[in-house]
Amino acid sequence: MSPLATPVRLSTASSTFEAEFKARLHWSAETDAGIEQRVADILRDVQVRGDAAVLDYTARFDGLQVDSMAELELTQAELKVAFDGLPVVQREALQAAAARVRSYHEAQRKASGESWSYRDSDGTLLGQKVTPLDRVGIYVPGGKAAYPSSVLMNAIPAHVAGVAEIIMVVPTPKGEKNALVLAAAYVAGVSRAFTIGGAQAVAALAYGTATIPKVDKITGPGNAYVAAAKRRVFGTVGIDMIAGPSEILVLADGSTPADWVAMDLFSQAEHDELAQSILLCPDADYLEQVQMSINRLLPEMPRQQIIAKSLTDRGALILTRSMEEACDISNRIAPEHLEVSSRDPHRWEPLLKHAGAIFLGAYTSESLGDYCAGPNHVLPTSGTARFSSPLGVYDFQKRSSLIEVSEAGAQTLGQIASVLARGEGLQAHARAAEMRLR
Repeated sequence: MSPLATPVRLSTASSTFEAEFKARLHWSAETDAGIEQRVADILRDVQVRGDAAVLDYTARFDGLQVDSMAELELTQAELKVAFDGLPVVQREALQAAAARVRSYHEAQRKASGESWSYRDSDGTLLGQKVTPLDRVGIYVPGGKAAYPSSVLMNAIPAHVAGVAEIIMVVPTPKGEKNALVLAAAYVAGVSRAFTIGGAQAVAALAYGTATIPKVDKITGPGNAYVAAAKRRVFGTVGIDMIAGPSEILVLADGSTPADWVAMDLFSQAEHDELAQSILLCPDADYLEQVQMSINRLLPEMPRQQIIAKSLTDRGALILTRSMEEACDISNRIAPEHLEVSSRDPHRWEPLLKHAGAIFLGAYTSESLGDYCAGPNHVLPTSGTARFSSPLGVYDFQKRSSLIEVSEAGAQTLGQIASVLARGEGLQAHARAAEMRLR
């Protein structure tokens, strides 16, 4: 017997809506204290013992017993063999997706990732120098939960940004290597790859070992141990974000086939029992149609148990007074994925301020963004789209200010700096500026 998926039904006209809405959105990002302590111990051990600790934890957690780190490194030849061994349709799909992701991020680099400078009226040069990070680490889930798309989305923008060395880590429980992941690493231009995972892989990337070089930044998704490890090593290295469960919010005017929207809700619910799928619509009859589609389509889903629990525990079908109100609620949620499934999505897009990615129109399923549309699928979750952005070329670059003050400029700026420095009681600052005055 198939499980039932019963997302809660809410109405913004109800007097209890606010309380029910907040309860449905609540998700605690706090890490279990036991996980935190185990992660802290692993990080400390890898920092002290290096490769030996990584080998021990790889044997313990992944069931992969090897004698040296050399056995855990994937050569470029192995990556190419994996690519060459794929069915033609998979090879072509990987290459097509990679080409679109690369094209988008190249446009992004041109728009926001170039150095610039100008000279003001007295000849002083001011500007910004943009340079890539030297070396980054990308974490890719492995084993049965293998995501070649994550390889493309993390490695390609780093490559486009000009990062010299991209180190990939991917766990291979009991030695199980996923050919698509390895092939994606080949297509995306990964420099070196190691079959390690968990907190020990994050530690090795953050601190460096005799075999694994220390990186400047770590990006990519992982489980609670990986997230806790990334949080702890931040400051020693940069990180992209601490991601929560996946989310989709659909704004619908009732014009899209209900089956399409139901399947879009499934597409996030199948990730994880904690994933959240919400539909906002001003048409009560349409919400009922979507619920009927959910009931009919769920038995066809291989991951129906996960989908059912996700939709029942965290999903919602919300009746709004209007599409304008739906947009307001969307901005409050600031979802990871936002679909505007309406006849005229460009009418509503200007009202939407906060979302990781916005998918416009009935034909723009969120799953296309996950794999091959071009924009990055590493997106802010848990409301953090209010203040953060998708992974991009800019995450693999840094900016240095350029200042070259002319003799004439020093006469004006020196006087300003002198007054402000003396006001702060910093005499050496003032004197340094004053010495340049005629």
